[in-house]
This record gives sequence, C-alpha cells and structure tokens, in this order.
Amino acid sequence: MISRLRPLTQWTFLVPVLAVVLLVFTWGRSLPGALVALMTVVLAGSVLAAVHHAEVVAHRVGEPFGSLVLAVAVTIIEVALIVTLMVDGGDKSSTLARDTVFAAVMITCNGVVGLSLLVGSLRHGTAVFNPEGTGAALATVATLATLSLVLPTFTTSKPGPEFSGVQLTFAALSSLILYGLFVATQTVRHRDYFLPITRHGEVISAEDHAVAPSARTAFTSLSFLGLALVGVVGLAKGVSPTIESGVAAAGLHHAVVGVIIALLVLLPETIAALRSARRDRVQTSLNLALGSAMASIGLTIPAVALASIWLSGPLVLGLGATHMLLLALTVVVSSLTVVPGRATPLQGGVHLVLFAAYLELAINP
Repeated sequence: MISRLRPLTQWTFLVPVLAVVLLVFTWGRSLPGALVALMTVVLAGSVLAAVHHAEVVAHRVGEPFGSLVLAVAVTIIEVALIVTLMVDGGDKSSTLARDTVFAAVMITCNGVVGLSLLVGSLRHGTAVFNPEGTGAALATVATLATLSLVLPTFTTSKPGPEFSGVQLTFAALSSLILYGLFVATQTVRHRDYFLPITRHGEVISAEDHAVAPSARTAFTSLSFLGLALVGVVGLAKGVSPTIESGVAAAGLHHAVVGVIIALLVLLPETIAALRSARRDRVQTSLNLALGSAMASIGLTIPAVALASIWLSGPLVLGLGATHMLLLALTVVVSSLTVVPGRATPLQGGVHLVLFAAYLELAINP
C-alpha cells in the first residue's frame, strides 16, 4: 500500500502547508468568489493528503491504532472548531454542539457504515467483520448519544432541552469515562476484537504485503496529518459563509449548512473507510465510522461543558422528536447489522436509506 502511494509524496506534503498558509491569510476576512474557489480546491487536496498520511501512520502502528489516530485527530480539531464558533456567539450557537454531534453520528453510523458495507459486499460477496468489537463500539455510541442528546429533552431541572450544571458535569464525566474505557478495550485488553478478519473468521494481525514505514516516516506523516486536518476544518469554516449564502438562495433550511460542513470535515475518514472496504478490511472501516461517532460525542460534550463556564447564553443539547426517532431507528438497524458478523448489499442499502432520510429531513424538516 505504501509503495503505491510514494509517487504522491511530494504533493501530499505541499498541499497541507499551502492549506495552513491560505488559512492564516483568509481567516475572518470577507472573501471574493475566486479565492473561495481556490480554497475549495485546496480543501479537497488536504482531504486526500490527510488520507494518505493517515494510511502511512496506520501501516506503521497497525490496527486498530491506525483508525483510532485518524478518528481522534479529526475529532479534536472538529471540537476546537465548535468551541471557536460558540465563542463567536450568535443566535444559532446554542444548538451548534448538538447539531454538529448529531450530524457526525448520522453521517458515520449510516453514511460511512452504509457505503463501507455496500462497497465491501459488492466487491467481495459479503462484508465480514468481528461482531464482538463492532457490537461493543455500537453499544458505547448508543449510550453516549442517549445520555448526551436524548436525556436533556426530558429533564426538568431547567426549562427547554437543557442540562442543569450538575447534569452537564455528569454527562461530561460519563462521556470521558466511557470513551476512555473503550479506547483501553480497543487497544489493550481486547485488541483482537477490532482487527480485520478473514472469510473463515481468522484474525488478520498483520499486513504482509508491504514493508512498514520507518518510525521517522510515520512521525513525519503524523505531523502532516495534523496540518492537513487543520487545513480541512479551517478552510471548511472559511467557505461556510459562501455555503450559507448558497443555501439561503436555494431556499433551504439553515441546518443544511451544518450537514455540508460536517460532510467536508469527515471526508478523510470516509475515503479511508471506503479504501479499507475495497481491500476487504471492513472491520477497519467500521472502526473508523463508529470510532469517529464515539469520539465526536465523547470529546465534544466535555469540551462544550467546560466552555459553558465562560460562555453566555443557553446550551441546548436535547434532540427534537424527529431526530430522536432517527437515532433510535439507527441503533436498532445497526444492532441487527452487527449481530451476524457479515453483511450483504441489503444492509448497506438500509443504512444509506436512513442517511438519505436524515438529509431529506435536514432540507425539509
């Protein structure tokens, strides 16, 4: 895999640097159309560069550490973006964390999972994965989502779908504890549950078709992965005013803006997951998808809870009835998908239909 990517090395180092330079000179400024077009092109290049460097790091450290690196790196920068936008204030900042986290959950658990299962099953007959590890990840995502996004709708300590201070502290600590327990399970105690498996259920503990990169090469790629992700998230924020104008001109609901930005931010993980599915490593794809959803909740909620100490205004976390129904249906369908440990194109199609329903309701709530 690494040998095939070596001809790309030059531009995968240059584009992240260009993205960060462009970000520095455009941050907080009103941008002309030509510059927005350039930023969009550089953003797309940064996405591809991030995928390349993530694969280099993943090949060095092995699975499931590789997928964990990309998921956590993207989420940390995404959380920084959310907090930055909340500090900027505005009428819509009170629901920003909720909308972003829910969009990430629906994109990863239905969009990325559905595409990965569809690609893997169409290319290899059936998509195979380890139900123990995937089930544990799904259970953690479902618990985190319910505690952080569903309970605030039903609590009575504060009016509206909000947590009280004590409740928000509990949700933040619970999110950190659950996420920490999952990472320990994934990487230490039961690492084999999260490794790709063969058609006969045997764990693939090592990739023997390519020589692993050196530690120096992996560290360099890790550094440029961070640069690329900063570029992706920062440039996505930079082009968001143009996206907002286009959405408003088309007469669409404002929530569509958040979905588009979330799709841009999660592009590196989506592409990496699809590449793994094409190579019959669907477990790696599911690690990326569910790990991203988990990290998005487990890191965002504590971050916004901490930020709420100095931020004025309400922090709305509770979902509405429609989104709660979609979340519940996603959990049920995902559970039925995970239990057999293998999937056909039908399961991938079901998840994609759920994702399409989420997009349709974002456009026409």
